[in-house]
Amino acid sequence: MAPCGGRPGEWGAAGRRRGEGGGESHLRGPVEPNPEQPPADDLEALRRRIDAVDDQLLALLNERARLAQAVGSSKLAAGEQRFHVPEREAAILERMSAANPGPLPEASVRVIFREVMSACLALERPLRVAYLGPAGTFSHLAAIREFGRATRFVPCEDIPAVFQAVERDEADYAVAPVENSTAGMISATLDLVVDSPLVVHGEILMDIHHQLLARTRELAEIRVVYSHPQPLAQCSGWLRKQLPGARLESVSSTSRAAQLAAQEEHAAAIANELAAEIYGLTVVRRNIEDERVNQTRFFVLSHEPADPTGHDRTSVVFAVKNESGALVAALNALADEGINMTKIESRPSRRGTWEYHFFVDCEGHKEDPKVAHALAEVERHCHFFRILGSYPRARVVA
Repeated sequence: MAPCGGRPGEWGAAGRRRGEGGGESHLRGPVEPNPEQPPADDLEALRRRIDAVDDQLLALLNERARLAQAVGSSKLAAGEQRFHVPEREAAILERMSAANPGPLPEASVRVIFREVMSACLALERPLRVAYLGPAGTFSHLAAIREFGRATRFVPCEDIPAVFQAVERDEADYAVAPVENSTAGMISATLDLVVDSPLVVHGEILMDIHHQLLARTRELAEIRVVYSHPQPLAQCSGWLRKQLPGARLESVSSTSRAAQLAAQEEHAAAIANELAAEIYGLTVVRRNIEDERVNQTRFFVLSHEPADPTGHDRTSVVFAVKNESGALVAALNALADEGINMTKIESRPSRRGTWEYHFFVDCEGHKEDPKVAHALAEVERHCHFFRILGSYPRARVVA
């Protein structure tokens, strides 16, 4: 299997308890508004007020950082090895979202607090997160949105290398694409997760948007467009209308496309905004995909299982016994307990001729009594059964 490095990645195709050091929230509430707010036309007075608020924010952020360091020291003194508690982080994000009075939108609040927690956690030890590289892929973007920019990201050249990075303790977490709403399942991830010692610790759901990137800002100057075959197909209608004379070139990844566009004067790439940032390109046109509904699910994998949050999903894989009604009986075990099955997918097992694995997602945590009872009943009808993980259900990140 290939080592971590930085070869082609995918084009975009899955409340977790983050480190208490990163997740402790001791802010003392919102900055109180000035009862004598300057009039809207007094620009200098408004800027002075903003400066004063920024000074307060800086002081509070550093107070929070010191408290996070104290949590880390307390854990170290107690001999606790696990410094990262994702469910704590998820609870903070939910609480801040619920308490947000506006005008900041909820998505902005979550991004801000994600970065605050990431920076505070890095004072203890930066998380190491492996992803399908090179830099600027959709996997990279998903990892940033899940873990924050203070994380130490480990680009890997293929999906097996992403798993191996965590298995060899070169990373704390792996982010691997598992399915895309238009292209279907990512077979490499499914095949690996069956036998891996890692467990599914979380999921990321991310809307996929394709941007046209180039050194120029003018469509008329673009003569060739690079991208992975999938984005080229997903943007084919737009390309025919807007760039009918441009040559379309398939490459190994959207990141590679961005690299080429950065080197060539009249070239463009279809990639994401992170690639534009990394390779110094201009976003010429935004969201050029023909279909607006395009979402990728990523698995977050680690050695440690996730604790229940009350808003969880469980993923299992099994092969039923070769007897009449075995699959129906296995699925009825979930229905009999009122467990909502949210997904079922079958794939050749590679363990026997014409034998299939069934991948099933259901709501709830494996430690929930009803879920535990239902899964035990499912296993009775199988000759192979494995719980891949129970983890918090993800929100969509745009």
